[in-house]
Amino acid sequence: MSITVHFETRTGKRMSVTAEPGARLLDAALDELVPGIIGQCGGGITCATCHVKIEPEWRARLRPQSADEQELLGYVHNADDSSRLACQIRLTEALDGLEARVPGSD
Repeated sequence: MSITVHFETRTGKRMSVTAEPGARLLDAALDELVPGIIGQCGGGITCATCHVKIEPEWRARLRPQSADEQELLGYVHNADDSSRLACQIRLTEALDGLEARVPGSD
């Protein structure tokens, strides 16, 4: 079974991507060239170039943020309660249909 994720890019374009269960949201975005997702550190929780905002109805399905993720998001401009790092989200069947927004300069 593949997991489908719906991204909204900075320009408002919607992109749907698929990945296998267990893959990171970052890898699904990079495989499909989602604009605005860079993953410069390769998922090492050191750069925040995979910052996404997760829609409220999906947040409870995610694993809680680690202390490292929380700390790094503290340095991100426009981070809020919906902010997550895509490298820290493992896709599961419960996340099939996940909606994530690539934040712009809002």
